[in-house]
Amino acid sequence: MKSPRVISDPDILGGTPVFIGTRVPVRMIFEHLEAGDSLEVFLEDFPSVSRVLAIQVLDAHTA
Repeated sequence: MKSPRVISDPDILGGTPVFIGTRVPVRMIFEHLEAGDSLEVFLEDFPSVSRVLAIQVLDAHTA
């Protein structure tokens, strides 16, 4: 996923795409949602990811 809100850097989690400014893999939001968790649960589990950033990534994924 190419996005200014996501970064893939070999020095951060071996290049796993993460939310920019965090070490939270982007796949975590999709795993939470697929498991039936709400966005609220994801944000509580990963407080370093802002609501705005999470929504932007979700919007980019569905575009």
